[in-house]
Amino acid sequence: MRRSLLLHFALLALLASPAAALAQAPPVPAPAPTPVPFPEALQRAANDLFSKAQLDGARVELVIDPLIDGISGAQSTSTRSMQQSLIELVGKSYPRFQVQPFSTEALARDPVVLIGTFTAVNNAGEANGSRDAYRICLALADLKAKRIVSKGVARAKPEGVDVTPTTYYRDSPMWSKDPATEAYIKTCQGTKLGDPIDPLYAERLNIAALINDGILEYEARHYREALAFYRTARALPGGDQHRVRIGAYLATSKLGRKDDAVEAFGDLVDSGLSGKQLMVKLLFQPGSTQFIANPQITEPYPMWLSQIATRAKQKGACLEIVGHTSRTGQPQVNERLSVLRAQYVMDLLQAGAPDSRGRMLATGRGYNENLIGTGKDDASDALDRRVEFKVISC
Repeated sequence: MRRSLLLHFALLALLASPAAALAQAPPVPAPAPTPVPFPEALQRAANDLFSKAQLDGARVELVIDPLIDGISGAQSTSTRSMQQSLIELVGKSYPRFQVQPFSTEALARDPVVLIGTFTAVNNAGEANGSRDAYRICLALADLKAKRIVSKGVARAKPEGVDVTPTTYYRDSPMWSKDPATEAYIKTCQGTKLGDPIDPLYAERLNIAALINDGILEYEARHYREALAFYRTARALPGGDQHRVRIGAYLATSKLGRKDDAVEAFGDLVDSGLSGKQLMVKLLFQPGSTQFIANPQITEPYPMWLSQIATRAKQKGACLEIVGHTSRTGQPQVNERLSVLRAQYVMDLLQAGAPDSRGRMLATGRGYNENLIGTGKDDASDALDRRVEFKVISC
């Protein structure tokens, strides 16, 4: 009798507080978005962006800050084609928007800026899952109102997507978390409608326009003009950026100014050591600890390694040399291979600087810290096969 009364009162309490009962139930995960073909995904995100823009006036001046990969910050064949498709869509379907060049002159008029990221993701949201879709994020930033006035997002299937980096990013010897690029990504991905524009992004827009001019000149093989843009950017407040240092190194290298190129690379190394991390693109043959058999690519490697060893010694820095691999192959094999590659690079460094022995440690991460994660083993995922130099306690 006593037991039945207890059950009766427990049932009454449960009925009296359904919210408490519901709160104890495990949350139902949201269904994964359904990726669609790449052209359809882009059009869907773009139509949402332009049709729902909360802007006054019959005519809106629009500039496009070049779209980038949402992890690496690089421009690619796909991000360039997306930009061209957006310009064509605006001209055809949204004549209210007047597309202007991404320039300091246009930015002085406080236009609306279109930004966008294109990011390889696991569609189900699994942290270590294969990246089987691309997330498109588009945003309109009104420089007059200093707010996000529209967003457009979609998921694309990987078929037909070419994320090969454009020439400047392909030729870059290093990768780094550039604060200005991170502010761009945050402004696109980390905002909702009505949010303020990230202050760092807004402050450095003029520098971004100069850097973009330098990139376009470099890719047109106008190396003197490219160098002039990078030097102009470097002299301005906020111009002390990783992309500017990269541009100066690439342009001086192409101009055959060896001493200037060595100094520019050393500047990159000093900056990385100050931030306690250098990520260098040293490309290996698949499944091997030997560099790829392409002298045009590997020719500067001895200079790079010499500068890293020399500048680390000057700063009294000890280094952890970390190898990485792409996603192809078995995890255990890749972990071992990444350690062997780091050991090979450490041996090269110590051969040129014997007194550095005892100040370096070789480790590997396999493909656990991929940036791109597509496993294509080509130029598109070269960053996944990087060698990292971390400043550690001696």
